Amino acid sequence: MSKILKFIISIVIPFIAGGIGSLATFPNVSTWYATLEKPFFSPPNWIFGPVWTLLYVLMGVSLYLLWTSTRKGDKTKAFMAFGIQIALNTLWSVFFFGLHAPVGGLITIVILLISIALTIRYFWHFSKMASYLLLPYLLWVSFATILNIAIVALN
Repeated sequence: MSKILKFIISIVIPFIAGGIGSLATFPNVSTWYATLEKPFFSPPNWIFGPVWTLLYVLMGVSLYLLWTSTRKGDKTKAFMAFGIQIALNTLWSVFFFGLHAPVGGLITIVILLISIALTIRYFWHFSKMASYLLLPYLLWVSFATILNIAIVALN
C-alpha cells in the first residue's frame, strides 16, 4: 500500500469517528445542552468544531507516523489502543449528548483519558513525534473531563 493511501486512511479514520459522534452531538447542542447549567469556564460552543478538527488531523498524522514507522517491533498494541480510544471518543458523544447522560459520559471520558495515555505510551516506541502529536488531544480531553465533572455537579 502506498504511503499516500496510508496517509489518507489515517486522516479519514478520526474524521469518521468524529462524524459519527456529531450525529449525536449536533441535534442536542442548541436544545438539550443549552438547558444545562455550565461552569463559568465553559467555552463557547463555536470553539469545539475548530478544536476537534485540529485534534482529528493530529490523531490522523500520529496514526500515519505509527503505520509507516520502520522501527522494529509488534505494533498490534499500538493499533488496538488507537482503535479503542477513537471508539471511546465516539461513545462519549453518544452517552453525553445522544442519551443525555452526563454521568455515562463522565465514566466514558475517564476511560478515554486512560486509553489516550496508553496510546501515547504504545506509540512512543515507534515514533516519538506520533506520541507528541497526541498530547494536545490528551490535554483537551483532560479539560473536557473537568467540564463534564462540573456539568454533572451542577445538574
